[in-house]
Amino acid sequence: MSKLHINKERCKGCGYCIEVCPKDALAFTGEIGVQGYDTVGVNEELCIQCGSCYRTCPDFVFEIF
Repeated sequence: MSKLHINKERCKGCGYCIEVCPKDALAFTGEIGVQGYDTVGVNEELCIQCGSCYRTCPDFVFEIF
């Protein structure tokens, strides 16, 4: 099964990925990343690896394995 990887060092906390996720699998974690922004995390039980976050993210935060 595929797995979604989030590079939290690149995340700027824009939230675009959260808005487009059809399963509400993404949410802010409350963790502040190296750039000073709230980072995004994934609930792997809800994620269907559809790629919406991957296509939407302007900072290339997501990788799907």
